[in-house]
Amino acid sequence: MSRPSVLFVCVHNAGRSQMAAAFLTHLAGDRVEVRSAGSAPADAVNPAVVQAMKEVGIDISQETPKVLTTDAVQASDVVITMGCGDACPFFPGKRYLDWPLEDPAAQGVEAVRPIRDEIERRVRGLIEEIAVRA
Repeated sequence: MSRPSVLFVCVHNAGRSQMAAAFLTHLAGDRVEVRSAGSAPADAVNPAVVQAMKEVGIDISQETPKVLTTDAVQASDVVITMGCGDACPFFPGKRYLDWPLEDPAAQGVEAVRPIRDEIERRVRGLIEEIAVRA
């Protein structure tokens, strides 16, 4: 049986999707295939996001935000949108979850920490729901 595939999409700020992907990868290991994407290429992750993740032992400093494509959505079993609204491509029959979260863009690590902690809580719930099926 193949691993479930999860795509985290945050169209205007890839930092949230990368935090979620990093937590899922860290907590679920190789039981889940994980991707994240935003709407535009960027050279690096928001420094506040990098710092907030380092505080919990996860280093995402070398990651580069990926551009959202319809192929990435189509290839994923679960698509989790994080403040995207209708900007994420929609395919009938595919499973979508919406995680409304505040936007940490251009904010310091103090603003990112509670978002990080909320994402971790949701990822732990997601693992209970889907990773056990792998």
